[in-house]
Amino acid sequence: MPLSLFAEPLWTPPELALATAGRLLGKAQDALAGISIDSRTAATGDVFFAIRGDVHDGHGFVRAAFERGAALAVVDEAHADDLADAGPLLVVADVLAAMVATGVAARARSRARIVAVTGSVGKTSTKEALRLVLAADGPTHASAASHNNHWGVPLTLSRLPRGASYGVFEIGMNHPDEIRPLTKMVRPHVAIVTNVEPVHLAAFESVERIADAKAEIFEGLVRGGHAVVNRDNPHYERLKAAATEAGAAVWSFGEHVSADARLDRAALKPDGSTVAATILGDQVAFKIGAPGRHVVQNALAVLLAAKLAGADLALAALALAGFTPPAGRGRRYELDAPGGALTLIDESYNANPASMRAALALLGQTPVSGSGRRIAVLGDMLELGETTRELHAKVAEAVAAAKIDLAFTAGPLMKALHEALPAQRRGGWAPTAAELEPLVLERVRGGDAVMVKGSNGSKLGPVVAALRARFEPARGLDDVALGAR
Repeated sequence: MPLSLFAEPLWTPPELALATAGRLLGKAQDALAGISIDSRTAATGDVFFAIRGDVHDGHGFVRAAFERGAALAVVDEAHADDLADAGPLLVVADVLAAMVATGVAARARSRARIVAVTGSVGKTSTKEALRLVLAADGPTHASAASHNNHWGVPLTLSRLPRGASYGVFEIGMNHPDEIRPLTKMVRPHVAIVTNVEPVHLAAFESVERIADAKAEIFEGLVRGGHAVVNRDNPHYERLKAAATEAGAAVWSFGEHVSADARLDRAALKPDGSTVAATILGDQVAFKIGAPGRHVVQNALAVLLAAKLAGADLALAALALAGFTPPAGRGRRYELDAPGGALTLIDESYNANPASMRAALALLGQTPVSGSGRRIAVLGDMLELGETTRELHAKVAEAVAAAKIDLAFTAGPLMKALHEALPAQRRGGWAPTAAELEPLVLERVRGGDAVMVKGSNGSKLGPVVAALRARFEPARGLDDVALGAR
């Protein structure tokens, strides 16, 4: 967080040495402005943590970080002598453990109200909506990306400014016992479970076990903390029981008549929604600048959590009009193509059966012009376990329900969907996204609405990039969220 937003430095070298039980070598500047784990994005005044990853060892990039302006590097004892001439060092036993310790220290000194989010679908979008609405009430800190794992959460925590009024943390998992240590690090005042769906089934014997893993987030709540749970989800009672056992006050959101944040009415439009809701007894009308019923549902959780965290509900509701989906999670682009405007919806970051249904339903509501068609470009949904072929084939039902004209599919798992589609809806199948790309580019035309969605590992992002490169931005606009026009 830039020093211009907060009067005090993020860290000083002695504070970091104390937090990490490390020793300082060389003289670093007194005020340290940020935390980095990537030498390519290190900025002036940053602390560079030389973490050893699955592919690269950060110690090999310490000198590059100093060249980009880093003020201090955190390294382990094994590399300290070799890097002694590179710049000021903080030498520790283990760099990742040191970053965790830094995050714990940041949380201990903070007076911010903390909200943590998990769920099978919608974690990052909900985190971004929380960032937006809480920032309307006071200085708010949240990760810039989907930093929700064993290094992303402590990284985000270590960046928590002293003067923040609110902090928002996304916590993810694909195995049991992953959320538990992270939530105990974050110690939220409010914990949200957006939903529980059949994802990561390769690591779980049932959806109930997924619910139990998501419920781990409640174990880190501070005393008197609040659990926010989806009242419409079939696993609500299971989540409620886990939250109660953890000592939390349990609150719910959804369309259910007994929901604490209840949806009363919603007008769903291609560029967003207009909503009437009751939040803890207060009637609220608001607009949200992104389309989709699932977005409305999670907006209820956002407003409920904001109120429980002490934010002004009216300001929070007003702020939602400016919400735009994160890149790869529903962001829209308006492009000029031969024959007219082309709408491109980028859902390429992730996919599972629930989010696939929601995305296809949203595509089905997206306007086309002239002889335009609604086209889905779909990649494999990963980590679905033994039922993966069946789950891919069942997407055909959502394609039909949304009246999608053409579905292009990529990957060995998506071949099951291709085979389940009627001939008139088959746009084409290819073993990889790269091989599918020219088929898509050849077929799309002006007036179409095209949605690209798959698990990140299916590598559909380049298809989005290729479509954007082929067609010019409409009216000089490029990265456009429809609800923010």
